[in-house]
Amino acid sequence: MWRGLLKPLLSFFILLITGKQAYTQDIHFSQFFETPLLRNPALAGIFSGDVRIQAVYRNQWNSVTTPYQTGSLNAEYKKPIGKGDDFITLGGQILYDKAGTIALQSTHILPAINYHKSLSEEKNMYLSLGFMGGWVQRSIDRSKVTTNSQYDGTGFNPGLSTGETFPKNSYSYLDGSVGMSFNTQIGDNTDNNIYLGVAYHHFNKATKVSFYGNPNYEMIPKWVGSLGVRMNINEYSFFTLLGDYSKQGTFTETMAGALYSWRLDDIETPKYILHAGAFLRWKDALIPVAKLEFKPLAISISYDANISQLKNASSGRGGFELALTYQKYLDRNNTSADAVRCPKF
Repeated sequence: MWRGLLKPLLSFFILLITGKQAYTQDIHFSQFFETPLLRNPALAGIFSGDVRIQAVYRNQWNSVTTPYQTGSLNAEYKKPIGKGDDFITLGGQILYDKAGTIALQSTHILPAINYHKSLSEEKNMYLSLGFMGGWVQRSIDRSKVTTNSQYDGTGFNPGLSTGETFPKNSYSYLDGSVGMSFNTQIGDNTDNNIYLGVAYHHFNKATKVSFYGNPNYEMIPKWVGSLGVRMNINEYSFFTLLGDYSKQGTFTETMAGALYSWRLDDIETPKYILHAGAFLRWKDALIPVAKLEFKPLAISISYDANISQLKNASSGRGGFELALTYQKYLDRNNTSADAVRCPKF
């Protein structure tokens, strides 16, 4: 009997946590490098091409309870500004998340803009300032909420009250993020690049972010520091180091890792590139990653091997992610192919 209640109770517990501590709610992905706007709006446009569209799907905790399913879709369009060396990126981020048996759902629609200021005549050093903001909605299915108050002494009785009162099934709020990034070429090789970024998320500190309508609950701001380094090893291969550190309230998260990449055909302008590597979410999960580029498309897959205290309950299993990317230069007069020498990510 109690096993039948375990999943609903776990979902309800998570609902209570997310209702009272808004800083636990942020969506994140193990392939964080495939969701650049979530890391920092000033990372929009930091790629080789004029346009990029990325979709990521995550399925988590299937081995413990009802799986959490998360989807991300982001798009970026980059173009030079005037006759100078500056350029601008317009884009947006859409997120959807569904968690647990009580169907706790969230939807995010967040337009973004990023301005890139050239700092060198060679067009290989840029300082970027980005902003992202929009609308967020969260909802639950109250008919699926169950608690131990519905245990009548002999078994689970769905006719009994849950003992919980939710003034509303959903709430929405406005959310905003701002960030800055710096990227430049390393040495004389145009394929060697580095970027650094810092972002401040939820700067407007939205209030009443709970199903209880309590004005004392507010979204806790989050700082995120990001790093990316790409270096050629030889004419056929290169490696990329990527990392994020975030702090939200008393919670911190560190993710870092590397990808080793092989050019499978033409050395100068390869169409096929194979990437393989691993990332570590500190004290939580080890994440192997494989990615194949067949330009202008790319597909990547990852799996979280749980190494936290939850590994006994999950048997070491965590989340599965699949990412798809479309990225290319456009056939037009003001393409950024000649206007921007950096970055090569």
